[in-house]
Amino acid sequence: MKVIEAASFGGPEVLVAREEPEPNAGPGEVVVRVAAVDTLFVDTRIRSGWGGEFFGITAPYIPGGGLSGEVIAAGDGVPEDLVGSRVATYTNGLGGKGGYAERVAVSADAVIPLPDEVGLNDAASLIHDGVTGMRLMENVAIKPGERVLVVGATGGMGILLVQLARAAGAQVIAAARGAEKLKLARELGADVTVDYSEPGWAERVLEATGGHGADVVLDGVGDEIGRAAFDATAEGGRFSAHGATISGFTELDPQEVERRRVTLYGIGDVQLDLAERQRLAAAALAEVAAGRLRPVIGKTFPLSDAAGAHTAIENRAVIGKVLILP
Repeated sequence: MKVIEAASFGGPEVLVAREEPEPNAGPGEVVVRVAAVDTLFVDTRIRSGWGGEFFGITAPYIPGGGLSGEVIAAGDGVPEDLVGSRVATYTNGLGGKGGYAERVAVSADAVIPLPDEVGLNDAASLIHDGVTGMRLMENVAIKPGERVLVVGATGGMGILLVQLARAAGAQVIAAARGAEKLKLARELGADVTVDYSEPGWAERVLEATGGHGADVVLDGVGDEIGRAAFDATAEGGRFSAHGATISGFTELDPQEVERRRVTLYGIGDVQLDLAERQRLAAAALAEVAAGRLRPVIGKTFPLSDAAGAHTAIENRAVIGKVLILP
């Protein structure tokens, strides 16, 4: 079967195709025929060599930490009726690799059955972003009428956060780059949109909240954009610095955070074990099945063009999710 391997750390060109033996289902495992692989900005960062202290991945490796597909074989100790099921699953435990392949063997305990109403592409798009989005909503506990700033509002997770915050009864302020992205944010339910590529955008957030600032900030971008978003956070607000799509996570002065009585959440607050991921994934899938949540898949790429998928993400050439379809 075909797999895509990052032969070394570097640019998208290090992603190369090779052949590998078909996987077998060992005891407690299933083999999944892969339909769609979630592709994240962080995957491109890991491929470039960033984040070794967080993820412990060494090259060469096969990227891809989450996917959807159909169970085609079951090993000893796995109920046979699981064969033929449509599932979403994590690969390699929670190690974040192995999914850029036509078929994968995974622990049967890692698979999440899909509701009939949820397509395989939508399911793959939720395996990470849906889980993190649902946990963020639990962390910040939005109350009706609060002002919520979503930074990076048209990325895969930002799209979900705009909808979830709106459903919680918040006034949603969506921050993104460019008119096309802001238009999508409004279509998803944002009350106010601001372009964070323009100088003084944080002041416009303050203006939109009558000078109060955002009660909740969900920062999916980081670095100087996140720092500006902190300036627009209300006294006593909540700030989640979970994103790093520029060069790093938002770094804040602890004394300033304390002085302004801001409750701070970071990437550690969305590091979850398998049971929690499955619980939150099931919750996100249920929201999609009920029609209350809509992923936006901007573009798909064949497995053979995984490098193209990474290039599109790095160039910010796609609005919404990027998926790889073996």
